[in-house]
Amino acid sequence: MPDPSWKLSPDRFFDPEPTQRRIARQLYESVARLPLICPHGHVDPRLFADDDASLGDPTEMLIIPDHYVFRMLYSQGIPLQALGISRRDGGAVETDRRKIWQIFAEHFYLFRGTPTGLWLAAELIEVFGIDRKLNGHTAQDIYDQIAAQLATPEFKPRALFERFGIEVLTTTDAATDTLIYHQAIRDSGWQGDIRPTFRPDAVVNISSPGWHQNIERLSEVSGVDVHNYATFVQALQQRRAFFKDMGATATDHGAESALTGELTPLEAEAIFQRALAGRADADDARRFTAHMIMEMAGMSIEDGLVMQFHVGSYRNHNQPLYDVFGADSGCDIPVHIEFTRSLRPLLNKYGNDPRLTFIVFTLDESAYSRELAPLAGHYPAMRLGPPWWFFDSINGIIRYRQAVHETAGLYNTVGFNDDTRAFPSIPARHDVWRRVESNWLAGLVVRGIIDEEDAAAMIVDSAYRLAKAAYRFV
Repeated sequence: MPDPSWKLSPDRFFDPEPTQRRIARQLYESVARLPLICPHGHVDPRLFADDDASLGDPTEMLIIPDHYVFRMLYSQGIPLQALGISRRDGGAVETDRRKIWQIFAEHFYLFRGTPTGLWLAAELIEVFGIDRKLNGHTAQDIYDQIAAQLATPEFKPRALFERFGIEVLTTTDAATDTLIYHQAIRDSGWQGDIRPTFRPDAVVNISSPGWHQNIERLSEVSGVDVHNYATFVQALQQRRAFFKDMGATATDHGAESALTGELTPLEAEAIFQRALAGRADADDARRFTAHMIMEMAGMSIEDGLVMQFHVGSYRNHNQPLYDVFGADSGCDIPVHIEFTRSLRPLLNKYGNDPRLTFIVFTLDESAYSRELAPLAGHYPAMRLGPPWWFFDSINGIIRYRQAVHETAGLYNTVGFNDDTRAFPSIPARHDVWRRVESNWLAGLVVRGIIDEEDAAAMIVDSAYRLAKAAYRFV
């Protein structure tokens, strides 16, 4: 009889060729227990605000907040309301957490061989000690096992933070956020390093839903009466300073395109006034965002905050689903992006300044070797973010290294980020990165491109040192 227990292969993701596998295993073992640097993610800081915070029940923890999970289930015809995903209109959705879990378990086979499946398996086995595969028959027993553990002190978020070996974890926070949970963490005396990240998209992108309300909120929290472009910039500077005082080392900016370009003061004021009056059009929004990315780069040189810029996602592609469930309901799609001409204004003005760290992410893989690696391989300020979102995967990481390494090298990249809302998945995501990177470097060794001494240094850089240095964690 085959062993019915559920296990992970100790050599998972390594090449089957014996010499490469041996070297990959050695490299991986040298970094497997290094602390985790988590410089870009979406974990809710309220989880760490006090000792009594909880991850909730298994469904609340693993399914409802994770669009990687419910996206796949929806693709197979399972309605989001059946998975407990909240509707914008407050309409009825499934509230029986066990019933939602049962649906998830019965369809767990959909994740076979996918990155989400790898993360979920590692979470269930290594974090919660599950030794049977999740399916319709085992669903309720496994739910009970996880729920019982979540009720214990050892599975409180702070305890897991320490068990996971997280050295620093950043959240992503709107420019108008008061950071009350970050303040609560500070006031508690707990030593976990949780830092905010300044995300101003909702006030910078004048076509954002609720922009006028966001500007009113910006005025309120900054203490600056935002009534023109000059006071808008003043309010943003105040918020950046506040975030920095609260421990932030980075900003994060998302845009539909990579376009950058400066407006004159008169042009910026005219567009801002049209936006306040509700008369700004799509071209105004495009030009204003391009200008504000330039402004943010200039501010980063002044205040030292690392600037992250990610583009390449067509947001809310499924309009009927967005109308009912809102943003972040799993229907964002990668698109083609042009970088060389679009980034030239910013890089010509700021890209040669060593005070700026400008980290660029994309969902357009075709741009890596054609544009982004050559740009990062030249401009001192520019670095490449890791493969993320759709491409945080075994093959995505391999394609990334194949595309960028020969032009940008390792040291114009910034290591790994987990980019997750699902806190218990963080160790699994880092483990995939460390294993795939170990195997990549082992492949360079067996082909005589680097030696084992270089590989040993490079894997530590990839797993730990690059991210810590790029994001200025001290």
